[in-house]
Amino acid sequence: WSWQTILMGFCFLLFLLFTRHISMRKPKLFWISAGAPLLSVILSTLLVFAFKAQNHGISVIGKLQEGLNPPSWNMLHFHDNYLGLVMKTGLVTGIISLTEGIAVGRTFAALKNYQVDGNKEMIAIGVMNIVGSSTSCYITTGAFSRSAVNHNAGCKTAVSNIIMAVTVMVTLLFLMPLFQYTPNVVLGAIIVTAVIGLIDIPAACQIWKIDKFDFVVMLCAFLGVLFISVQEGLAIAVGISIFKILMQVTRPKTVMMGNIPGTDIYRDLHHYKDAAAVPGFVILGIEAPINFVNTTYLKERITRWIDDSESENDGAKKKSGLLKFVILDLSAVSAIDTSGVSFFKDLRMALEKKNLEASPFFISFFY
Repeated sequence: WSWQTILMGFCFLLFLLFTRHISMRKPKLFWISAGAPLLSVILSTLLVFAFKAQNHGISVIGKLQEGLNPPSWNMLHFHDNYLGLVMKTGLVTGIISLTEGIAVGRTFAALKNYQVDGNKEMIAIGVMNIVGSSTSCYITTGAFSRSAVNHNAGCKTAVSNIIMAVTVMVTLLFLMPLFQYTPNVVLGAIIVTAVIGLIDIPAACQIWKIDKFDFVVMLCAFLGVLFISVQEGLAIAVGISIFKILMQVTRPKTVMMGNIPGTDIYRDLHHYKDAAAVPGFVILGIEAPINFVNTTYLKERITRWIDDSESENDGAKKKSGLLKFVILDLSAVSAIDTSGVSFFKDLRMALEKKNLEASPFFISFFY
């Protein structure tokens, strides 16, 4: 980028942020921030045209084709050699578009305190693209940049979409030559200004405190959208989230539990400082469904807990503290498949070999 481009973008970015600050301080002056993007486009276009700035390193939109999109239903073919490729591309594009639309919708729903119905969003996006395919339209979804600009302008109802559609139609028919000298950097400044208001630093800090892995997902999505594109950024975030789910399924959480003195309540020893281990007992909690993908991990994990407990008891050399019983808390287990049943049988045999108490009722539930 040339220094002229950087200077122009920085100046208009400051102007847009200033108008946004005024509207936030005085809500009655909302029209200032709402009209600032249009004013920025007009002023920047006039400046580029007057000083021939496109010859000095400032990138402009250039000449655009006038008129509405021509009909294209006669160009749709369902028997071509590329039909398989089109179906694969459409499937991937549809998943990414739906993911982007739902993510953007939930972001603004959280800001405006309303609910988003994923099924209705999917139907709307599908119908919109089916109709658009008949009029040479680009595949679209609930775009983040346009939604942010809409939100920043103060739009609250679907009437804004009607006004925007009419404005776009009039622009395509009569105003396209006027945008020939509009600098791209000003359009970028408008989007950046709208997106800045959506960045929630306190929420990011809260995510870091609650779950470090979720923070990594959030950071990857943010950086991917910022430096690559919305589609790639969301795809990276979704991929990492799926990896997290697989990790939770294959490596379920197991905790050592202890009794809270004076009660019949048993809780995680690492989360509750008052909880104390019961002498002679190893009480373990499993907090996930037990199935074929995690039985090996659970067996190794439980065996390790038992070995560690036996080592501690041997070091203490207290007969009253010798390990005698192993109790599993399965109150958080929602499902067990046939591999899970075999896992319990193998675990019982392993416990009996260690001379531990292993009756048919060695699995206990605590509430």
